[in-house]
Amino acid sequence: METGDTIRLQLTLHYDGSDFHGWQFQPGQRTVQGELQAALSRLADRPRTVVGSGRTDTGVHATGQVASVDMPSSWTPSDLHRSLNAVLPTDIWVRSVRRTHPDFHPRYDAVARTYTYRIGTDPQAGSPFHAPWCWVHPAPLDRALLDKGAALLVGQHSFRAFAKSGQPERGDRCAVAAAAWSEWSMGLVFDITADRYLHHMVRYLVGTLVDVGRGRRPLEDVRRLLDPETRLDCSPPAPAKGLFLARVEYPHDETTRAHDPHPPERRTAPA
Repeated sequence: METGDTIRLQLTLHYDGSDFHGWQFQPGQRTVQGELQAALSRLADRPRTVVGSGRTDTGVHATGQVASVDMPSSWTPSDLHRSLNAVLPTDIWVRSVRRTHPDFHPRYDAVARTYTYRIGTDPQAGSPFHAPWCWVHPAPLDRALLDKGAALLVGQHSFRAFAKSGQPERGDRCAVAAAAWSEWSMGLVFDITADRYLHHMVRYLVGTLVDVGRGRRPLEDVRRLLDPETRLDCSPPAPAKGLFLARVEYPHDETTRAHDPHPPERRTAPA
């Protein structure tokens, strides 16, 4: 909690999840939260706790993770931004630091999150300069079937069939605002924006959609898997290395507006 001698700062982060055991701090394991807390505690000369917008799993990357930390008020956002990037390991990079309001919570205040999944269908995706950050999948995929499958996900549905484990206290329904495939230089990208996600949900969705695109299972299976009464199994999950947390959204860009009189326009689609 922010006090008279501390201020709350919002961090937007990029990280390569390849060498991390996920986001959440775990004793004896290398995690993103653990590295951030160590660096910030060093800079503050006192223990600091970092709160993230969500927990990414082992091997998952981020280009838009949001976190908060309370730092001594002697730190300006620009000074912390520069100093933090100087001491963090090279697989974590802070894109921005800004002051936010004292009760801002990156996780509970978020209204939507966007994940991006990359599939490398081009043979060059197998290069060591591309393979760590995509699912290298040279087999042909039917783009029309992929698009139809993604369209079925939009709306509020039960995603219990697409989860490794449930969240009984919160239920299994998620509201998907957008789900679509697009092209990138090495293949295809799946973007999905929703109010919440179940454990491994995006990876199970991608694995199932890819099986539909390969003709291994019918498109109708996607519809059936969204039925809460279904007993059908989804496909195995896509590998973690292709998944990125791309963006976290907040009501009215409140974290920007709190200290910026001219906030940027809110974007509704991934860059």
